[in-house]
Amino acid sequence: MDLGIAGKVALVTAASSGLGRAMAVALASEGVRVAVTGRDPERLQATVDACRELGTDAVGIVWDLAEHGRARAVADQVAAELGPVDILVNNTGGPPPTPALGQEPGLWQDMYAAMVLPVIELTDAVVGGMRERGWGRIITSTSSGPIAPIPNLGVSNTLRASLHSWSKTVANEVAADGVTANVIVPGRIATPRVESLDRARAEREGLPEAEVQQKGRASIPAGRYGDPAEYGAVAAFLASRQAAYVTGSVVRVDGGQVPSV
Repeated sequence: MDLGIAGKVALVTAASSGLGRAMAVALASEGVRVAVTGRDPERLQATVDACRELGTDAVGIVWDLAEHGRARAVADQVAAELGPVDILVNNTGGPPPTPALGQEPGLWQDMYAAMVLPVIELTDAVVGGMRERGWGRIITSTSSGPIAPIPNLGVSNTLRASLHSWSKTVANEVAADGVTANVIVPGRIATPRVESLDRARAEREGLPEAEVQQKGRASIPAGRYGDPAEYGAVAAFLASRQAAYVTGSVVRVDGGQVPSV
């Protein structure tokens, strides 16, 4: 299927590894010109190279999402090097695993500053141009925690839930202008983040890491962890011409793991 987005410009944040990289590569495979951000220059360049190997233009911008006030400058840099952003993929790192109760206020403030504010600021920086051109895609990658809270991920469950409500509100505000806004939710995808969470659980419960992974697979009807490329493919579809009538939605890529309807 031709997704009809060749030549469009995408900006994917936190794309030096894991799900961000998978989404950037999936878009590049459709001929999208891709800008990616990340904190580690070497890993970021590896993502840029992977996108360029697919025959499209790609640029990397070193940016720690906790650095406020840079969103507009990043959007302007992308516009200068590739063109105005048509597809924005909001992806952020996750906080350390903790309960919801008993956390220092500073942790909540720091994580809100790194996980929520950059998404809002960057979207505000590019959505005006999307609306003027009558076409745009805003895709926000979160977690299954807002749907079914994940034990010991209290900060993540709470802050990512705010992005679900924000995205739905944005979708209603821009739908008439040809712009869609959707949330994409991973289950247990084989990424460094999931590996670190499995390792933390093993240490917390005094179990071998292999046993924790086996329990993880057993909780998934598909019987396995997802491939990052499978997640990237869903993001690419949400960015497509064919997905023009999909907006305000939360799309799960979880192998059936989330127990709620």
